[in-house]
Amino acid sequence: MSNNALSIVLASISPRRRELISLFGFAGACQFISTDVDESVGPGESPEDLVRRLANAKAAIGAQQLPDAIIIAADTVVSIDDTILGKPVDADDAVRMLKFLRNRPHTVFSGLTVRRGMQELTQIATTIVHMRDYSDAEIASYVASGDPLDKAAAYAIQHNAFHPVARIEGCHANVMGLPLCHLYRALKAFGVAVDEPAVACQTHLNIVSPVAREILETPVDNLKSEI
Repeated sequence: MSNNALSIVLASISPRRRELISLFGFAGACQFISTDVDESVGPGESPEDLVRRLANAKAAIGAQQLPDAIIIAADTVVSIDDTILGKPVDADDAVRMLKFLRNRPHTVFSGLTVRRGMQELTQIATTIVHMRDYSDAEIASYVASGDPLDKAAAYAIQHNAFHPVARIEGCHANVMGLPLCHLYRALKAFGVAVDEPAVACQTHLNIVSPVAREILETPVDNLKSEI
Protein backbone atom coordinates (compact mmCIF):
# COMPACT_ATOMS: atom_id res chain seq x y z
CA MET A 1 0.00 0.00 0.00
CA SER A 2 1.44 3.35 -0.98
CA ASN A 3 1.47 5.89 1.84
CA ASN A 4 1.01 8.60 -0.78
CA ALA A 5 -2.57 7.41 -1.21
CA LEU A 6 -3.27 7.38 2.52
CA SER A 7 -4.66 10.03 4.80
CA ILE A 8 -3.20 9.49 8.26
CA VAL A 9 -4.89 11.21 11.19
CA LEU A 10 -3.81 11.49 14.82
CA ALA A 11 -6.95 11.93 16.92
CA SER A 12 -5.15 14.11 19.44
CA ILE A 13 -3.85 17.64 19.77
CA SER A 14 -1.42 16.67 22.56
CA PRO A 15 1.98 18.30 21.98
CA ARG A 16 3.71 15.17 23.31
CA ARG A 17 1.92 12.86 20.89
CA ARG A 18 2.55 15.24 18.00
CA GLU A 19 6.24 15.32 18.94
CA LEU A 20 6.46 11.53 18.98
CA ILE A 21 4.53 10.89 15.77
CA SER A 22 6.85 13.33 13.99
CA LEU A 23 9.50 10.59 14.27
CA PHE A 24 7.65 8.66 11.55
CA GLY A 25 8.41 9.66 7.97
CA PHE A 26 4.78 10.41 7.11
CA ALA A 27 4.43 12.98 9.87
CA GLY A 28 4.49 15.93 7.49
CA ALA A 29 1.32 14.66 5.87
CA CYS A 30 -0.35 13.67 9.16
CA GLN A 31 -3.51 15.52 10.14
CA PHE A 32 -4.43 16.30 13.75
CA ILE A 33 -7.99 16.46 15.06
CA SER A 34 -9.48 17.06 18.48
CA THR A 35 -11.82 14.49 20.02
CA ASP A 36 -14.19 15.22 22.88
CA VAL A 37 -14.91 12.11 24.95
CA ASP A 38 -16.02 11.64 28.54
CA GLU A 39 -12.94 10.35 30.35
CA SER A 40 -14.75 9.42 33.57
CA VAL A 41 -13.93 6.00 35.00
CA GLY A 42 -16.85 3.59 34.87
CA PRO A 43 -17.92 1.57 37.94
CA GLY A 44 -15.40 -1.23 38.49
CA GLU A 45 -13.53 -0.31 35.31
CA SER A 46 -9.90 -1.45 35.22
CA PRO A 47 -7.13 0.78 33.82
CA GLU A 48 -6.82 -1.55 30.82
CA ASP A 49 -10.54 -1.44 30.08
CA LEU A 50 -10.66 2.34 30.54
CA VAL A 51 -7.85 3.19 28.13
CA ARG A 52 -9.14 0.64 25.61
CA ARG A 53 -12.63 2.16 25.72
CA LEU A 54 -11.38 5.73 25.42
CA ALA A 55 -8.93 4.98 22.60
CA ASN A 56 -11.70 3.17 20.71
CA ALA A 57 -14.09 6.08 21.29
CA LYS A 58 -11.57 8.63 20.01
CA ALA A 59 -10.86 6.49 16.95
CA ALA A 60 -14.59 6.18 16.26
CA ILE A 61 -14.99 9.96 16.32
CA GLY A 62 -12.08 10.30 13.90
CA ALA A 63 -13.56 7.65 11.60
CA GLN A 64 -16.89 9.47 11.54
CA GLN A 65 -15.14 12.65 10.42
CA LEU A 66 -12.72 11.01 7.98
CA PRO A 67 -14.04 7.53 7.07
CA ASP A 68 -11.33 6.73 4.51
CA ALA A 69 -8.38 7.73 6.68
CA ILE A 70 -6.09 5.73 8.91
CA ILE A 71 -7.07 6.97 12.38
CA ILE A 72 -4.59 6.78 15.27
CA ALA A 73 -6.00 7.32 18.75
CA ALA A 74 -4.55 6.88 22.23
CA ASP A 75 -5.44 7.39 25.86
CA THR A 76 -3.13 7.21 28.86
CA VAL A 77 -3.73 6.87 32.61
CA VAL A 78 -1.72 6.04 35.71
CA SER A 79 -2.66 3.40 38.27
CA ILE A 80 -1.35 3.16 41.83
CA ASP A 81 -2.86 1.38 44.85
CA ASP A 82 -5.92 0.43 42.78
CA THR A 83 -6.48 4.14 42.09
CA ILE A 84 -6.65 5.47 38.53
CA LEU A 85 -5.15 8.91 37.98
CA GLY A 86 -6.11 10.89 34.91
CA LYS A 87 -5.46 14.59 34.37
CA PRO A 88 -5.68 16.82 37.47
CA VAL A 89 -8.75 19.03 37.73
CA ASP A 90 -6.75 21.98 39.10
CA ALA A 91 -3.43 22.94 40.70
CA ASP A 92 -4.39 21.57 44.12
CA ASP A 93 -5.27 18.23 42.54
CA ALA A 94 -1.91 18.21 40.75
CA VAL A 95 -0.11 18.75 44.08
CA ARG A 96 -2.11 15.92 45.64
CA MET A 97 -1.24 13.53 42.80
CA LEU A 98 2.46 14.35 42.85
CA LYS A 99 2.67 13.81 46.61
CA PHE A 100 0.78 10.52 46.23
CA LEU A 101 3.25 9.32 43.57
CA ARG A 102 6.44 10.54 45.28
CA ASN A 103 9.20 7.97 45.86
CA ARG A 104 6.92 5.10 44.79
CA PRO A 105 6.32 2.95 41.69
CA HIS A 106 3.17 3.16 39.59
CA THR A 107 2.00 1.76 36.28
CA VAL A 108 1.26 3.77 33.13
CA PHE A 109 -1.38 2.28 30.83
CA SER A 110 -1.96 3.45 27.26
CA GLY A 111 -4.67 2.23 24.95
CA LEU A 112 -3.65 2.59 21.30
CA THR A 113 -6.20 2.12 18.52
CA VAL A 114 -5.53 2.24 14.79
CA ARG A 115 -8.68 2.20 12.69
CA ARG A 116 -9.62 2.36 9.03
CA GLY A 117 -13.28 2.19 8.11
CA MET A 118 -14.87 -0.68 10.01
CA GLN A 119 -11.61 -2.41 10.87
CA GLU A 120 -9.54 -1.58 13.95
CA LEU A 121 -6.66 -2.87 16.03
CA THR A 122 -6.26 -1.99 19.70
CA GLN A 123 -3.23 -2.64 21.90
CA ILE A 124 -2.53 -1.93 25.56
CA ALA A 125 0.97 -0.77 26.53
CA THR A 126 2.16 -0.78 30.15
CA THR A 127 5.21 0.77 31.77
CA ILE A 128 6.26 0.67 35.42
CA VAL A 129 7.56 4.06 36.57
CA HIS A 130 9.59 4.63 39.74
CA MET A 131 9.38 8.23 40.96
CA ARG A 132 12.20 9.94 42.82
CA ASP A 133 11.91 11.55 46.26
CA TYR A 134 11.32 15.13 45.11
CA SER A 135 10.59 17.86 47.67
CA ASP A 136 7.41 19.82 48.39
CA ALA A 137 9.20 22.91 47.10
CA GLU A 138 9.93 21.16 43.80
CA ILE A 139 6.28 20.17 43.52
CA ALA A 140 5.15 23.74 44.16
CA SER A 141 7.52 25.14 41.55
CA TYR A 142 6.49 22.56 38.96
CA VAL A 143 2.77 23.04 39.52
CA ALA A 144 3.20 26.82 39.34
CA SER A 145 4.66 26.37 35.84
CA GLY A 146 1.29 25.03 34.65
CA ASP A 147 2.91 22.05 32.96
CA PRO A 148 1.17 19.25 34.91
CA LEU A 149 -2.40 20.40 34.35
CA ASP A 150 -2.91 18.65 30.99
CA LYS A 151 -1.04 15.45 31.80
CA ALA A 152 -2.08 12.10 33.23
CA ALA A 153 -1.05 11.94 36.92
CA ALA A 154 0.16 15.55 36.71
CA TYR A 155 3.67 15.00 35.41
CA ALA A 156 5.75 14.85 32.25
CA ILE A 157 8.61 12.35 32.29
CA GLN A 158 10.54 14.57 29.87
CA HIS A 159 10.25 17.85 31.83
CA ASN A 160 13.68 19.48 31.77
CA ALA A 161 13.51 21.15 35.19
CA PHE A 162 11.44 18.79 37.35
CA HIS A 163 12.80 15.37 36.29
CA PRO A 164 10.29 13.45 38.45
CA VAL A 165 11.25 9.92 37.39
CA ALA A 166 14.08 7.85 38.87
CA ARG A 167 13.78 4.92 36.44
CA ILE A 168 11.29 3.00 34.33
CA GLU A 169 10.59 -0.59 33.31
CA GLY A 170 9.16 -0.71 29.80
CA CYS A 171 8.45 1.72 26.97
CA HIS A 172 9.53 5.33 27.58
CA ALA A 173 7.32 6.75 24.81
CA ASN A 174 4.33 5.06 26.43
CA VAL A 175 4.78 7.30 29.48
CA MET A 176 4.58 10.28 27.11
CA GLY A 177 1.29 8.99 25.72
CA LEU A 178 2.15 7.30 22.41
CA PRO A 179 3.97 3.93 22.45
CA LEU A 180 5.73 4.12 19.10
CA CYS A 181 6.80 0.49 18.69
CA HIS A 182 3.22 -0.61 19.33
CA LEU A 183 2.05 1.95 16.78
CA TYR A 184 4.56 0.63 14.25
CA ARG A 185 3.18 -2.90 14.66
CA ALA A 186 -0.38 -1.70 14.13
CA LEU A 187 0.46 0.37 11.06
CA LYS A 188 2.30 -2.58 9.53
CA ALA A 189 -0.76 -4.75 10.17
CA PHE A 190 -2.76 -2.26 8.11
CA GLY A 191 -0.19 -2.34 5.31
CA VAL A 192 1.29 1.09 5.97
CA ALA A 193 4.97 1.25 4.94
CA VAL A 194 6.88 2.86 7.80
CA ASP A 195 10.40 2.53 9.16
CA GLU A 196 10.94 1.04 12.60
CA PRO A 197 10.87 3.94 15.09
CA ALA A 198 13.10 2.47 17.81
CA VAL A 199 16.37 4.14 16.82
CA ALA A 200 14.76 7.50 16.05
CA CYS A 201 12.83 7.39 19.32
CA GLN A 202 15.84 6.51 21.45
CA THR A 203 17.97 9.15 19.74
CA HIS A 204 15.29 11.83 20.11
CA LEU A 205 14.66 11.05 23.79
CA ASN A 206 18.34 10.31 24.57
CA ILE A 207 17.54 6.91 26.06
CA VAL A 208 18.36 3.24 25.55
CA SER A 209 15.33 0.96 25.44
CA PRO A 210 15.87 -2.72 26.35
CA VAL A 211 12.28 -3.59 25.36
CA ALA A 212 12.00 -2.09 21.86
CA ARG A 213 13.10 -5.16 19.93
CA GLU A 214 10.78 -7.47 21.87
CA ILE A 215 7.81 -5.17 21.22
CA LEU A 216 8.61 -4.79 17.53
CA GLU A 217 8.87 -8.53 17.00
CA THR A 218 5.61 -9.44 18.74
CA PRO A 219 2.93 -10.17 16.10
CA VAL A 220 -0.40 -8.34 16.33
CA ASP A 221 -2.35 -9.50 13.26
CA ASN A 222 -4.59 -11.59 15.48
CA LEU A 223 -5.73 -8.43 17.30
CA LYS A 224 -7.29 -6.91 14.20
CA SER A 225 -11.10 -7.13 14.27
CA GLU A 226 -14.13 -6.05 12.33
CA ILE A 227 -16.30 -3.56 14.22
